[in-house]
Amino acid sequence: MPRDQQPYFEALYAASEDPYALRHRWYEARKRALLLAALPQARYRRAYEPGCGIGELTLALARRCNHLLASDFSLHAVDIARKRTSGLANVRVAQHQLPRDWPREAGRFDLIVLSELGYFLDHDDMHRLAACCEDTLEADGVLVACDWRPDFAQRSLSTRDVHGALAALGLPRLALHEEDDFVLQVWARDGRSVAQREGIR
Repeated sequence: MPRDQQPYFEALYAASEDPYALRHRWYEARKRALLLAALPQARYRRAYEPGCGIGELTLALARRCNHLLASDFSLHAVDIARKRTSGLANVRVAQHQLPRDWPREAGRFDLIVLSELGYFLDHDDMHRLAACCEDTLEADGVLVACDWRPDFAQRSLSTRDVHGALAALGLPRLALHEEDDFVLQVWARDGRSVAQREGIR
């Protein structure tokens, strides 16, 4: 994440514990529900959620993960997310500047969720981030990206470019959901559909 954007985010989270109204907007609740429903497995062993913000999606993912590492580059956001997940033994929240601090030392992940993150990166850092995903995704791993489509002042990359960098990894795509507001994509090393995984077809 570009360092010149850090003061913006620190001020944002210092002014409000929920600056995007993640807890109250139906738009946000519905988007989370769609993302969770699009995951091809009921449960994951080790997941990573960079750009976790105040931890609203983190709380939902925690119910489906044995171990979940969440991170944000804003210390204020990290503090809020830590407080909100303090009662969950399977969740750890860290401060990461990406792609520099990608947690390679944590091992490999069978779920990586990039939600509303990539468009804050420049072109080179987004491609580095995509490479980090590829390098640390387990043999049965799932990669998710969900991003706002309209333009806004703090955007560095288009959502199309963000998803293009991830699609270029060549992983089979399991799901694509597009609306005027956002796009959600799910890729996996195992290209079988949910029905195929369960022997229905």
